[in-house]
Amino acid sequence: MYYKKALAAAILLTAAPVFSQAMAQSTNVSSMPASTSLPASPIAAESSDCRKGFLSRFAAAYREDAQPADPNAAAPKRRAMDAPFDSPPFPNSEWQMGGVAAPIGVPDTNSTYPLEKALGCTKLGGWMQRNRIEIFGWLTPAANYSTSNFTNYPLSYNTRPNRVELDQFVTNITRVEDTVQTDHLDWGFSISNLYGYDYHYTVTKGIFSNQLLNNPAPNQPLNGKIYGDDPMLFYYDLYIPWVAEGMVVRVGRWLSLPDIEAQFSPQNFLMTHSILYTVDPYTQTGILTTTRLSQQWTFQLGVNASNDTAPWNHSARPSLQTCVRWVSADNNDMLYPCINNWNKSDINYNNVQMYVATWGHRFNKRVNMLTEAYRMYGRNIPGLGPGWTREAQSTLPGTGGEFGAVNYLNFELDPSNMMSFRNEFYNDEKGNRTGFATRYSSHTLGLTHWVTQDLEIQPELRYERSYDLNAYNGGKKDHQLTALLDAIIHY
Repeated sequence: MYYKKALAAAILLTAAPVFSQAMAQSTNVSSMPASTSLPASPIAAESSDCRKGFLSRFAAAYREDAQPADPNAAAPKRRAMDAPFDSPPFPNSEWQMGGVAAPIGVPDTNSTYPLEKALGCTKLGGWMQRNRIEIFGWLTPAANYSTSNFTNYPLSYNTRPNRVELDQFVTNITRVEDTVQTDHLDWGFSISNLYGYDYHYTVTKGIFSNQLLNNPAPNQPLNGKIYGDDPMLFYYDLYIPWVAEGMVVRVGRWLSLPDIEAQFSPQNFLMTHSILYTVDPYTQTGILTTTRLSQQWTFQLGVNASNDTAPWNHSARPSLQTCVRWVSADNNDMLYPCINNWNKSDINYNNVQMYVATWGHRFNKRVNMLTEAYRMYGRNIPGLGPGWTREAQSTLPGTGGEFGAVNYLNFELDPSNMMSFRNEFYNDEKGNRTGFATRYSSHTLGLTHWVTQDLEIQPELRYERSYDLNAYNGGKKDHQLTALLDAIIHY
């Protein structure tokens, strides 16, 4: 089967950076900035040596990325506060902000990964470099061992217990608009495609959704084909520097704005997701504006087709989305309250109303904390009206609501290692989101180890419990212990 071949390829690719690292003179990534700058050396020249073939340049790029970066490389110019965090080892160097490639005034700090380096000698690669178009991606194979034997849900995305899985094979083609300059319009775009098991959680109705919604799988933890494809992102950005201190107008499909967590593996503190994140909206499609009022204040306003629904699908409902982000003058605190989805319609395909806020606090450069809480509800949901109990449905429609809060405590152990401790409480009051009307808690400890900028390894241990009903292993248990490991192989 295709997924077995893809998984075998992922495992082989896992070994490639390690082999390349062994061939390198050093594996120190202690001074590696987010945008890699390599010292001039024979090894560093190989990926740009156009006398060599594509595969030779591709392999050389992995060897280069195992070298220490140039400690004297100049930092890119920025029109924003200093970056509050080190990345690596943290997944991002900036305070949280959805709906833009980076907060306005922050330069593009995407690393140059092996595929892009190897393409540099080709006509296509040269054209992309001249036009600031980037191409990169990653594979994420993962394994888990669980006390459940049928399903790990609501743990995500590693829902199938006691197995090795191909979580993600992602390809990104993007151009990041330059929001540091203020003298001309600029534009950007992104096309990101995800293949793997994780498509179960990301699909938007009306965009390749038949593979999930029209394929019942009674013997699997989740319906749909086991492996599927989702064009996760497709949007166009227009940067207008003359509105306030800069505005980005985005048209297309974007990741839901407020969450600490993200669908893409490299953008997370831990490999698994909180229950809070598992059951809330993933993407919206429409038009969104992000306006910087000052270095400390940013305002966002958008209209979309409701959560995880394409505008051309019959389930679409016009919805409002708005957020405000504030960062303290000392850069130690961040508040990000959002109305993530609001309309006056009844429940439809994932049409829930959502009010959410995130608070971030930096104790120092190496220790920080992020806390998110939300309230969601859907109107006129069948079976949740008067007479409803935790054990029995009603014959009438009613409101189904849920509340969740999650806290991340993050530590930079050294420039190559980060540890995160996540604690969560979730109350699915009528079982509308998880399928079980119960309160949950989950506790997760994980480590991210950067072998090189091209390879991350994430071991994790997670314990969770349901308090009012048996919600684990398909309703057979009230608790679950899971040990997990994944590798993120960038290309």
